[in-house]
Amino acid sequence: MNRRKQLTISLAAAVLSGLLVYGVYLLQLKQIKLEETVEVVAPKRFVPVGTMLTEADLKTIDLPRGAVDEGMVRAMADAVGMEAVVPLGGGEPLLRWKLDKYRLLPRVDEATFQIPRAYVKSISNGIRAGDQVAVYVSGESEQAPSRKLFDGQIVVAAVKTAANLEIDDPKNPNLLSLANDDKESMYASRRDANGAIDSINLNLTEAQWLELDAVCKGGGAKLIIAYQASSIGEKEEERE
Repeated sequence: MNRRKQLTISLAAAVLSGLLVYGVYLLQLKQIKLEETVEVVAPKRFVPVGTMLTEADLKTIDLPRGAVDEGMVRAMADAVGMEAVVPLGGGEPLLRWKLDKYRLLPRVDEATFQIPRAYVKSISNGIRAGDQVAVYVSGESEQAPSRKLFDGQIVVAAVKTAANLEIDDPKNPNLLSLANDDKESMYASRRDANGAIDSINLNLTEAQWLELDAVCKGGGAKLIIAYQASSIGEKEEERE
């Protein structure tokens, strides 16, 4: 009886010892994996919003595997040719949501037109590049009544100051707030801009441009370009 008990105890001890060794092995394996490094892409230096990335702007850095996020860019080719939609810090791992390809370029059937200043009566101060706007015609007589020029919304390619600077709040970029879905910061950035809008570029089809030009070139009507709340993802709500 004692012999059987001793065998049982020995077997249990052996099993527990094996489990302990296996547990230590798993912990060591996990630690090794955590200590392994993975190459990710990072900017060499600070990159402003709107910059088209080239290989000269980028480098690879090593991060512990445990610190690597799925959203980080691993291959240089995945970042080259992409546009920075928010400011990029030098040496910081590059995240995919911070990049876009040809974000403000016109579609296949469109072109980007700078609207002549003589054609414009007013532009909403809140408009920024990438927004969607409504374009209205303000007529100066009963023969040329005011109306909405295009049924659909128009994408803004650029809004510039008189110094040819893109309109934004450098301390609180609108695109950064947009990427973070931070509507309060987006509202604040649209109030604290780096200047007044002097010129605006719109992505239009050929037919849209010809219609706009025909309406305005005689001087009897001018454009009112209005900001749309849909540009920041706001849904229409009833207001009491």
